[in-house]
Amino acid sequence: MSKLSFVEKLLDGVEVEWRPLGEVGEVRMCKRILKHQTSETGDIPFYKIGTFGKEPNAYIARELFNEYKAKYSYPRTGEILISASGTIGRTVIFDGQDAYFQDSNIVWIENDESQILNKFLFYVYEMVNWNVAEGGTIKRLYNDILKKTPIPIPPLAVQAEIVRILDAFMGLTAELTAVLTTELTARQKQYTYYRDQLLTFAEGKVDHVPMGQEGIGEFIRGGGLQKKDFTETGVGCIHYGQIYTHYGTYADKTKTYVSKEFAKKARKAKTGDLVIATTSETDEDVCKAVAWLGSEDIAVSSDACIYRHNLNPKYVAYFFQTEQFQKQKRQYITGTKVRRVNADNLAKISIPIPSPEEQARIVAILDKFDTLTNSISRGLPREIALRQQQYEYYREQLLSFPQPEGE
Repeated sequence: MSKLSFVEKLLDGVEVEWRPLGEVGEVRMCKRILKHQTSETGDIPFYKIGTFGKEPNAYIARELFNEYKAKYSYPRTGEILISASGTIGRTVIFDGQDAYFQDSNIVWIENDESQILNKFLFYVYEMVNWNVAEGGTIKRLYNDILKKTPIPIPPLAVQAEIVRILDAFMGLTAELTAVLTTELTARQKQYTYYRDQLLTFAEGKVDHVPMGQEGIGEFIRGGGLQKKDFTETGVGCIHYGQIYTHYGTYADKTKTYVSKEFAKKARKAKTGDLVIATTSETDEDVCKAVAWLGSEDIAVSSDACIYRHNLNPKYVAYFFQTEQFQKQKRQYITGTKVRRVNADNLAKISIPIPSPEEQARIVAILDKFDTLTNSISRGLPREIALRQQQYEYYREQLLSFPQPEGE
């Protein structure tokens, strides 16, 4: 005798009816809002397809909202809003807060909860492979297609039990995310505090000298390297954009390479050098730096510079993260859309220089904090992904109802 699935146990021999959505309820949408009826600020948020499920960037007047809500279709609390264009089939449970939604692009089924629960419908929508129509480059979920989409309708008691189980899984995922995010935030604050404290010295205790001072270090502009120059193997290279997206405080391996021929004419970083991104879209990110600890010289792109110095490489890299460095850096930032600090101005920024032994002690402490914080950072998405996979597995098991022949 074959083992019964959880769904079969829930159904206890009762057949599940499949019906098109059009028989469950009418497709509804809000009244069309014209552009001149919206503003950047106002009383009632107006969600377009681009802001659906996100923060609104348009508003309508309360008088217009009250008029349209009274005269035309408007969702009831708990009904499931669906995106009918853009990313098809995204869903939002309407929470009853005053808001208005773009007609035809955001729709809902005005279903009868004596037949099918809103929350059950929400979970079913997540499983539907929407049959969308394509017009030119725009995909759209037309009302006729929506109405013809078949969905399972088990008994209400079964729907309620499935909703209870899936709600529990979603709650566990949300709880885990909140706990891990709180832990990560706390560790990052602790790390930032101790880093800034360790790199702040009482006046007169250590020398503070310009980073470009003779005998301390020099800044060398990168140049020539572009993404089109990347190869599968060869000489390691760092492109300035990778400093934001790939590298941490230090590295001994590169993500990309260039040919040996190209490397001969490229500006190179040596072991212990800092590679600094000198352009960014934000003031906070400009001058993000990575200490190169690999044994081979590597090519460095333009919009980056190399800091060659006689200090502890990690000590300098950590200094670049401090508020002490950021405060000095801000006075030298130029540009509008693209923010920039040039090498000559970087050379003017003062750095505290304790003894080599003290530099090493500070680095050892910060390395431990860095490792702990990064382990949580890496673990957070992994744990969330595992919970999501678990949720999706059980959702599929719970919503895999047998379909009639020919469906």
